Amino acid sequence: MDTSKKNHVSKYWAVNNFPQVIMATAIYGFAASFILVLDKIHILSDPTYNPACNISPLISCGSVMTTAQADIFGFPNSLIGVVGFTMLGTIAFALMAGGKFKRWFWLTLQGGMVFGVLFIHWLIFQSIFTIETLCPYCVLAWMAIIPAFWYVTLNNFASGIISLPKKYSIGIDFALRHHFDILLFWLLAIVSIIMWKFWYYWSTLV
Repeated sequence: MDTSKKNHVSKYWAVNNFPQVIMATAIYGFAASFILVLDKIHILSDPTYNPACNISPLISCGSVMTTAQADIFGFPNSLIGVVGFTMLGTIAFALMAGGKFKRWFWLTLQGGMVFGVLFIHWLIFQSIFTIETLCPYCVLAWMAIIPAFWYVTLNNFASGIISLPKKYSIGIDFALRHHFDILLFWLLAIVSIIMWKFWYYWSTLV
């Protein structure tokens, strides 16, 4: 990357703070996934085990973890989270220490993040509309993967790892300048769907 491009990139908060943001998502995403793994082990060893996050018929980790969707690849989905967030945290740590990676590495990471964000949106749909139960720690994992995907993607666009025709530069610049607004809208859209779908439950709490 030449000096002019470095100067251009440095004006973006999303790029300057990229390692710290990724580290934050990796930490709380790993924590949520690790707790899910522990609860899954307890449930497998004792079917009567009642996880602490079993709060109500609607909000219940145990109910979700015993479904087919929770083991879609033949093992607990939370194991993917433990491995994935550990790798993401390692990458963030290396970047904060001054590490550099080749273009192929970033493209590979981008591919992994695309898989992750598509997978968790499928899980979100399954949780809301098929299982009709919310797992609090799963929700935390969702809220870690989405920003991780978003900032990895923005960083790849800003640094030229992923190049698009010049006519799209205005859109990329807009996304980089309004990164948090777009992310907040994305997350609030998911929350709004949850509120709409389960309004019958929330209304009983008022």
